[in-house]
Amino acid sequence: MSSIKTVGVNKRFGALRVLKDVSLEVEEREVVCLIGPSGAGKSTYLRSLNRLERIDEGKIYLADKLLFDCQNGVNQAKIPLRERNTALLEVGMVFQRFNLFPHKTAIENVMLAPMHVRKLKAGEAREKAEHLLARVGLGDKFSAYPSQLSGGQQQRVAIARALAMEPKIMLFDEPTSALDPELVGEVLTVMKGLASAGMTMLVVTHEMGFAREVADQVVFMFEGTILEIAPPEVMFTHPRHDRTRQFLQSVL
Repeated sequence: MSSIKTVGVNKRFGALRVLKDVSLEVEEREVVCLIGPSGAGKSTYLRSLNRLERIDEGKIYLADKLLFDCQNGVNQAKIPLRERNTALLEVGMVFQRFNLFPHKTAIENVMLAPMHVRKLKAGEAREKAEHLLARVGLGDKFSAYPSQLSGGQQQRVAIARALAMEPKIMLFDEPTSALDPELVGEVLTVMKGLASAGMTMLVVTHEMGFAREVADQVVFMFEGTILEIAPPEVMFTHPRHDRTRQFLQSVL
């Protein structure tokens, strides 16, 4: 069963067409990395999957359920709003910027959504948050505020916060790009652990080593289109397109 499938997704910002007929399928428990130059449409595509960006045309399926079938920006999919919103809760997202509430501790940041959205009681939400913070290596930082944490630690809190909603799919939008180089490894280690545990993941990344080691499929995007898709051992050694080859030579 596919976790995510898009068919012919298009997105415009004014006259600029940033996504051009993007079709992609991500299977359950699969890790797919999106790579490509800045402005290729990678982040816009990721944000379209959970409705942070509204697409103009195309279809988006989650767990084989058609959530969006858009024509001229209007969703024609015959699905009740409540059912669609419930399905979208299965998608967790981690951003470039950590977006933590500065006035709340690490554990409060992780507890918030399960209590307000999933309606968990405080004790249950706290127990879950403690477990998740320990899982991302922050068992000693429950009471720390974001300003007391390094960038890598804040991003790990953000990952724990996304996991607290028990998503079936995790989207990562360049989760290490805002970090100092020495902090990148600690976040990638957490992500590798999620992949090993069987989490379905779609990751926009500039970390080619991570893509090579962890991805089942690597997707190269250029100027709003998917130029090629291949397993990492093929993508990084025998890319088909000259543009892919040029990009990889510039970043490796």
